[in-house]
Amino acid sequence: MKTSLLYLFTIITLISCNDDFDDHSSTNDNTFQGADEVYDLEKFPQITLEFKLSDWNKLLQNYDLNPKNEKKVVSKFSYQINSETVVLDSIGLKLRGNTSRRRPEGNNGELHNPNNPDWHHCHFGLDFSKYKPNQKFKGLNKMILKWFKDDAAYAREIYCYNLFRKYNVWTAPRASYCRINIKVDGDDLPANYGVYAMIESVDEDYIVDRSNEWSTAVGFLWKCGYDQGGNNANFVSTQSIGIENVTLNPATSVYYAYDLKTREAELSAGSAELTSFIYDLNTKTGTEFKNWITQKMDIDLFLKTYAVNVLVGMWDDYWVNANNFYFYFAPNGKAYFIPYDYDNTLGTSYLMPNSGIQNPLNWGTNTSERPLITKILAIPEFQAKYKSYIRELIDSQNDLFYTTHSMNRISAWQTRIAPYISNDTGEDMILNDVPASWGNCSFYRLLSGNNLGGSNGDANYFSSRIQSIPF
Repeated sequence: MKTSLLYLFTIITLISCNDDFDDHSSTNDNTFQGADEVYDLEKFPQITLEFKLSDWNKLLQNYDLNPKNEKKVVSKFSYQINSETVVLDSIGLKLRGNTSRRRPEGNNGELHNPNNPDWHHCHFGLDFSKYKPNQKFKGLNKMILKWFKDDAAYAREIYCYNLFRKYNVWTAPRASYCRINIKVDGDDLPANYGVYAMIESVDEDYIVDRSNEWSTAVGFLWKCGYDQGGNNANFVSTQSIGIENVTLNPATSVYYAYDLKTREAELSAGSAELTSFIYDLNTKTGTEFKNWITQKMDIDLFLKTYAVNVLVGMWDDYWVNANNFYFYFAPNGKAYFIPYDYDNTLGTSYLMPNSGIQNPLNWGTNTSERPLITKILAIPEFQAKYKSYIRELIDSQNDLFYTTHSMNRISAWQTRIAPYISNDTGEDMILNDVPASWGNCSFYRLLSGNNLGGSNGDANYFSSRIQSIPF
């Protein structure tokens, strides 16, 4: 599909369908306005990323050397919403993703083709202060831009983060929609990359933004998941703790299950704190464990987080896969579980059979391999709270997980973004109410279906999940 023709069609559509493209005034006013203003689902901004040809080609060449590399290139960043335009002329940009990381144009070895570009959807990480230390965007230092990989409904990750926020799980990142253009110097027109998820980065700004909850000082923040050697963040083993360094050479890149993201110069102290927590978690029992974990964590917040987690069907998580979360040791003495990466949810199921009907008390690995959740839920008082939070979430009187409330939110979002799904990659061009094709529950729907969990035709994920709750 030719870039110019589709881009012109997109501009015509934008003008006719949205008044966000009235006369724009340009400003470099980046006074702090907070993440709540940026990640606002009532807004639908357009972001343009502009590159010198050499920088775009460097991004492609770096991918070819090591697709997982964390190297950044220079980009110009423009943000348009209503009559406001914010322009930052030098930000850092990298590709993101694990199994979802892709080359943004062409095949390996190819440079930018201005005449017939082969654009691809991919995830981007933005670093506003990479080349200008004091430069921020509305008080933010970083931002994540994700395409809706394997989610033809364009809704799953947005829904989950929104539900966390609605349920006052304030540790969850914020997320909203935006539109993306890519412009390479020398091209006649930008490439329209379509609708993306704009997601809050879990970093020092994230910590400072929540300082009223824990402290204005910055503690040790760990990104937790898998390393390349098969170790995972199960809170049992402590053999894979460090600071990742993913270079252009795969052979010299290093990965850790617990990857320190703040205060890197104090790795030894941070490792000691994490190791001590893991040791106590595994060795303390009975009343001693209950008293210790109550002192070390906000148990109510953690249980509310997991109540949301199991309802939305997050199987690529700590409990099932020992993956995809952050853990933060705040200066107030408490440790916080931070939920992360919710694109494969709401019926997109893989490592467990039918995530839409599993008992929330037997969600994942119920052994000593997941002590952070299993030991807490083994305490009757905590299990009772966990059950009450699930019942609260599914209550029809609360605008949370209940079927009609969930369907209404998703329908409203889809109505707004539908005119902008068409894009120059030629990918993900149709809104479709189906889970990922590689999953094991192709029968789930978000806006239709019965409450039978796949036992008889198409099943609505929300009503099936609610129907499956045994308490």
